[in-house]
Amino acid sequence: MFYYLNGTVTHIDINLAVIDVGGVGYKVSVTTHTMSHLELNKPAKLYTYCHIKEDAFDIYGFHDERERRSFEMLLTVSGVGPKAALSIMSAVTPENLAMAILTEDEKALTAAPGIGKRIAQRIILELKDKTSKEMSLPAKSGKGGASPAAGAAGSKTADAAAALAVLGYSQAEINAAMRQVDTEALTVEEIIRQVLRNTMK
Repeated sequence: MFYYLNGTVTHIDINLAVIDVGGVGYKVSVTTHTMSHLELNKPAKLYTYCHIKEDAFDIYGFHDERERRSFEMLLTVSGVGPKAALSIMSAVTPENLAMAILTEDEKALTAAPGIGKRIAQRIILELKDKTSKEMSLPAKSGKGGASPAAGAAGSKTADAAAALAVLGYSQAEINAAMRQVDTEALTVEEIIRQVLRNTMK
């Protein structure tokens, strides 16, 4: 409903901020990362996600669009609601979330308060499976082939492309973004971080 809120920070609490926009104070739930960018009585722009229920209208705010995009991707997992997604995004960066899913690193996800092993496994299973289908990446059994645009299976480029697909980027977006990055000189995580920065410009 709201793409972003642009106003003044009038109140800050634990994972919560109030943004005054034209005299109206919007209560916004935020991640730890976003909170670190907010200052009381200073201007702020938060990209938002609205969660509407019969008895509530909750607004979640993010410092940048890549963080919001990762949050929305987590919501596609069965059993993961806004509060759980917010907890995860407070514990990991978008690129670290993608790598955790790609490498099946449950510990990175369970480090978030309230996220148990079962939820972590479900996130990895559902998002990695979705990525494998979209990118035509080989499964653990070795069947299938990697997308030519993504590079050889197991290469830095292929791993980075798979991680970006986890975050919801299309094959076309990934191909275009990769052409702007010196993939040979960077680690997988650095490639992901650079692509994310480029796509958000």
